[in-house]
Amino acid sequence: MKQHTLFIFSAILLLISCGTKEKKTQDLLRGETSRPNIIFLLTDDQRWDALGAMGNDIIQTPNLDNLANDGVLFTNANVTTSICVSSRASILTGQYVSRHGINSFHDTLQGNNLENSYPLLLKKNADYKIGFIGKYGIGLGQPKEHFDYWAAEKVGQPNYENEDENGNFIHYTDLVGNRMDEFLDQFGRGEDPFCLSVSFKAPHCQDGDPRQFIYQDKYKDLYADIEIPLPETAGDEYYDFYPDDFKHPMHPRTKGKIIENEARRRWGIRFPDAEKYQETVRSYYRLITGVDDCVAGLVKKLEALGVADNTIIVFMGDNGFYLGEHAMAGKWFPHQEAIKVPFFVFDPRLEKEKRGQKVDDFTFNIDIAPTILSLANVPVPKTMQGVNAMSLLDENKASRNDFFYEHNIDIPTIPKSEALVSKQSKYIVYYELNPVYEEFYDLENDPKEKVNLIDDPTYKEEIKKAKVRFKELKEHAK
Repeated sequence: MKQHTLFIFSAILLLISCGTKEKKTQDLLRGETSRPNIIFLLTDDQRWDALGAMGNDIIQTPNLDNLANDGVLFTNANVTTSICVSSRASILTGQYVSRHGINSFHDTLQGNNLENSYPLLLKKNADYKIGFIGKYGIGLGQPKEHFDYWAAEKVGQPNYENEDENGNFIHYTDLVGNRMDEFLDQFGRGEDPFCLSVSFKAPHCQDGDPRQFIYQDKYKDLYADIEIPLPETAGDEYYDFYPDDFKHPMHPRTKGKIIENEARRRWGIRFPDAEKYQETVRSYYRLITGVDDCVAGLVKKLEALGVADNTIIVFMGDNGFYLGEHAMAGKWFPHQEAIKVPFFVFDPRLEKEKRGQKVDDFTFNIDIAPTILSLANVPVPKTMQGVNAMSLLDENKASRNDFFYEHNIDIPTIPKSEALVSKQSKYIVYYELNPVYEEFYDLENDPKEKVNLIDDPTYKEEIKKAKVRFKELKEHAK
């Protein structure tokens, strides 16, 4: 009887041991022993150089600068499509628009593309608690039922001016900050790791409001005494060389009515004279400083909860932004001002010798999803076209020499464009114009894109090679 009891007891211990070993194996496969918390911060319309860490000596962003300078700063980050709805879908899925298909303000991220977005993969494969705060900005539907915490307005573009639960005024940036605190109070102390995606409205304009960039009142005197230099390409001559059907696009929906290019129309609102230029850029900078202060509060909250040492912060802008360059406003077209964005990864677990690095290799919005998944030790699906940006710290990692840019959204006032961009040059085609309009820039000698060389015989062979490469990458993007 005793032997029988001993045998049963031993068998139970063996089952427990096997179960424990199996669980540990599963935990290791999903990175249980090294699952960091991850916070992804996305600003709206923040161009690459609107950050102190990127060399702007006017804008005040000390908290973002500290994270960037103590992390890894990617100095040549670009978006593959410069408009919020498409870029945000690319960020979530790691895919070009040509693959995920979000190419209008009415498209909804769903099906396999949604299931293979980085938040849902973290939840499914590594038991992350996932949250989303701010401007979702992809179509009319929202995937809130998949998230543990969801605080995004149902409208495509939130308002800066709001009321809190007590009827008191609150700026949208501060509202986002309060919601970050709320998420962290709920999920920042749990056993499971969390991934919080935060999408600020700032520094996007308030569409339809003559004030455009509505900042918190406490920043009204900030930058007031600073004269902001005009861009080198602010003169009308940098817009006038475009053909008439670029300036006044024809479109079936306009029924023959003459319309103005959207970038030029918005230039007339924001940059028509020197005084308005100063007001616009100062206000744009104030909104970004508001985000920076919000990030300071986030860092303090993480420290107070005792999770700062295991929380990675990833930061990017959803697209670039003209501040009067080429006598235009907005984004959309493939100029450097419109496609380049700030991007850094602050990982407190990173070895000291790897901190403070600046990586000049091309990185993209499609790199965000694979980077976040890799940081969490979650496999990156083959559907993703980006790479883990942190792998670029490896000297043996091959860098990307060029990339395909696409902007094919059907908006009557914005001519469609595609481009091949390398560090040395840029080929642009507005393929729906009649005749087709092309540009070619020597970026090494003309980084401001002042002189279109498309008809220069000196560059004939180089342009020919660029067109071949353009077709290759366009096909590869699908």
